[in-house]
Amino acid sequence: MSSKENNQEAPWQGFHGPNLGVVIELYDEFLKDANAVDPDLREKFELWGPPPTQIDTDGAKGATGNTLNPDMMTKVVSAVKLADMIRAKGHLVSNINPILRSELSDEFISLERFQLTKEDLLNIPAGLLMNNAPAHLRNGFDVIEHLKNRYTKTTAFEFEHIQDEEERIWLRNAVESGDFFEDLTTDKKKDLLKRLTEVEGFEKFIHRTFVGQKRFSIEGLDTLVPMLDESIDLSMNKGTKNVMIGMAHRGRLNVLAHTLAKPYNRIFSEFLQAPKESTAPTEGGEEYNDGWTGDVKYHLGENRIIEKEQHSARVTLANNPSHLEFVSPIVEGYARAAQEDRSEKGQPKQDVSKALAILIHGDAAFPGQGVVTETLNLSRLNGYQIGGSLHIIANNNIGYTTEIFDSRSTTYASDPAKGFEIPIVHVNADDAEACVKVTKVAIEYRKRFKKDFLIDLIGYRRYGHNEGDEPAVTQPVLYDEIRKHPTVRELYARQLEEAETVKANYGKQLDEEQANLLQEEYDSITNKKSENKQELSPPGFIVNGLPKVKTQVERERLESINEQLLQWPDNFKPNQKLEKILNRRLDAFKENGALDWGLGEYLAFATILADGTPIRLTGQDTERGTFAHRHAVLHDRETNKTITPLHEFEDGAASFSIYNSPLSEQAAVGYEYGYNVFSPETLVLWEAQFGDFSNGAQVMLDQWVSAARAKWGQKSGLVLLLPHGYEGMGPEHSSARLERFLQMAAENNWTVANCTSAAQYFHILRRQAAILQKNAVRPLIIMTPKSLLRNKAASSKPAEFTDGEFLPVLEHTTTGSETEKVERVVLCSGKIGVELNDYLAKNQEEDTSWIHIARVEELYPFPRRVVRELLQKFPNLKEVKWVQEEPKNMGAWTFMESRILEILPEEVELSYIGRTYRSSPAEGVSSAHKTEQSRIVNETFTRKN
Repeated sequence: MSSKENNQEAPWQGFHGPNLGVVIELYDEFLKDANAVDPDLREKFELWGPPPTQIDTDGAKGATGNTLNPDMMTKVVSAVKLADMIRAKGHLVSNINPILRSELSDEFISLERFQLTKEDLLNIPAGLLMNNAPAHLRNGFDVIEHLKNRYTKTTAFEFEHIQDEEERIWLRNAVESGDFFEDLTTDKKKDLLKRLTEVEGFEKFIHRTFVGQKRFSIEGLDTLVPMLDESIDLSMNKGTKNVMIGMAHRGRLNVLAHTLAKPYNRIFSEFLQAPKESTAPTEGGEEYNDGWTGDVKYHLGENRIIEKEQHSARVTLANNPSHLEFVSPIVEGYARAAQEDRSEKGQPKQDVSKALAILIHGDAAFPGQGVVTETLNLSRLNGYQIGGSLHIIANNNIGYTTEIFDSRSTTYASDPAKGFEIPIVHVNADDAEACVKVTKVAIEYRKRFKKDFLIDLIGYRRYGHNEGDEPAVTQPVLYDEIRKHPTVRELYARQLEEAETVKANYGKQLDEEQANLLQEEYDSITNKKSENKQELSPPGFIVNGLPKVKTQVERERLESINEQLLQWPDNFKPNQKLEKILNRRLDAFKENGALDWGLGEYLAFATILADGTPIRLTGQDTERGTFAHRHAVLHDRETNKTITPLHEFEDGAASFSIYNSPLSEQAAVGYEYGYNVFSPETLVLWEAQFGDFSNGAQVMLDQWVSAARAKWGQKSGLVLLLPHGYEGMGPEHSSARLERFLQMAAENNWTVANCTSAAQYFHILRRQAAILQKNAVRPLIIMTPKSLLRNKAASSKPAEFTDGEFLPVLEHTTTGSETEKVERVVLCSGKIGVELNDYLAKNQEEDTSWIHIARVEELYPFPRRVVRELLQKFPNLKEVKWVQEEPKNMGAWTFMESRILEILPEEVELSYIGRTYRSSPAEGVSSAHKTEQSRIVNETFTRKN
């Protein structure tokens, strides 16, 4: 007989008579549906089994020693329901808003609603309503009062939406046990008051010193800064080495000044436009670099090294323009990069304790911007999880001038998080100590369950959206209340003084000291105000273009790696058709052999890994490839087990990770950008299923990938692979919107390429890997093919890999040999160039000596010298035609026209062949597509009379 059976009745010894009868009834319900009973009882039933069936009705005693009567059974059930209601719905009547009180009555958690009296509760054992009740809770009444204090005061909790039983029990115990809500020590209370004084003092000083200048003040949510302090401190104690923070502009200057320790005088100098060399460096910070065009002060990021006893951590505040939530996936990418060791072959080794992401959201933006939900969806996916993020909604109950009832359809700003089973705590921003305490719950939860946690910090906005705005114009009643409302520093100073924790006027003394310090910092830079204009030109290493690097690989090495990648375990059986296709790769290096696009890419990745450069490749269906050309991850046809040859091949010297991304563009591209920024040694690639899917990431492309270097000095070597080409697939899957990337191309901010051969693709990838850690690094945008993936015209001979290099312009070998006869030069890019070559092959009887065709493979930077030298080869040149398959207002034409004209020889005309102006990228009918393609090709080879 088991020990459990031997001691079955022991756990139930506290229950007698009708009380035990109630437990038996509840056990019957438990057997029918475990979720029908209170979680505490459910846990008892699961641990102890059924209660004993013999009920001692003689002299049954209640909690106070009085004899129970049968009606008490009903009272116990009602008390259990009341306790559950407080836990589940207490937040609705809690005191979590400093300005606005809940409009709901607390009648729904009153004793009367549940037909209970205080006397009834006094006769109910505490253990029946609360598992592991503390000793001071002696009966049901004590428990109900305790639960109201925990769930309906200045801190309120929502976690009933979490499905995992263990998590719910842990959260309930965390809230109800009091372990996380012990009183702060006297020293910690003084430190907290000092911190609040620094936060408020900084804002007051700027408000009166820089009148009317935008700062997007933190006032009304001042406790955010001590919450960040506590989060960083607790995380460091658990071994965290990197804390990454993402936030919008509300309160950013204050977080920079205090959390990131950006010197006051440096911030003041930005208000005064003083030269940055006149200010002190950041404490523990890195080299200060704000790009060459720069950005406004409340968009800037910062780094800081914090040393604490035997711990140290790097704290990073990410640069963020006025797109609010879009920084969130970028910061999560930072964290993943910081958590992974990429130094050995195979999958990177991840330690989630090494980095913490803290994402500070706006209350209007959290439910309003889709990138939030995209980012939350990443939180538990293999390729993106970071062991949980700490989310804080800086909730000032208004979005610019838009009130809650116009900005969201949910009760709380935090409600979107419920769908991802994230615990939610609402806390009154005026209760400084409660704000600090809930932070501990969040950090402990993340450590235990490796999941996100959300704190809804509910406060207000003391001034308008910016300091030039008058909020009373649109919210007169609300702002009348706010102006009369004391600050959290005032409230806390008064609280400590009344409790005699500090002496009278201690808070005033701290306030005066902070004001004096700020004045000194300001005076140190006011006589250094500069009238000089900022240098707006990029540095030489940007202007001078990419350095020359070797990308060729010896034939023997390529052959060896190719063979290694086709060596699978003996018991591994891939798809039979695929196995034959892959094994044909062994023929690529034989006489008359050629490497197709997929093999060229595979060998590029393998040689990059062999050179010691890690690779991370993600995207939509990337493991196989949308067009089934890659097959980087192989599946056993009988067991579905997978192998990734790039993990195991002998020459590998760095990690390789590849993941199918969720159907997300904005968050996915942002994540990869962040990963690359924080791991600059890694070749990070994101591939769209179709190129036009990148439209969904436009904010990331506009604000970060294209412009971050100029605005913030932030380097990135991110690669975007965007399938592009007109093949009759309709308007949505033809164009990667090449024109948009070219429109944003300036100051060597990125490379835009349209490769048409396996060797070209091989060399440009290897070139990108080689420059990752050089100052000249920049993102790489590649228009990748679809039908060309299997077109023999896109295959390349082995010599092109072993002896060649990336060529910005590819000349067709079948035209232009008789230079004096050439009258027309056709410049084009991408698949249309291959179609022109196909025309030549099919019409060899035609006289084409008068025409020469060249494909521009690197569109930006425009290969000016190469194109000029090409045109100069033909002494009788009369015209240059730019030929494209995209509409005239799309593609490369509008970008190329002016640049070609600049280098065009005199008397030579430039004109366009392609589709006319269109609002839609392509035809929706395949027959119409074929007609247009045929017209473009025929017109290209139609000679002027």
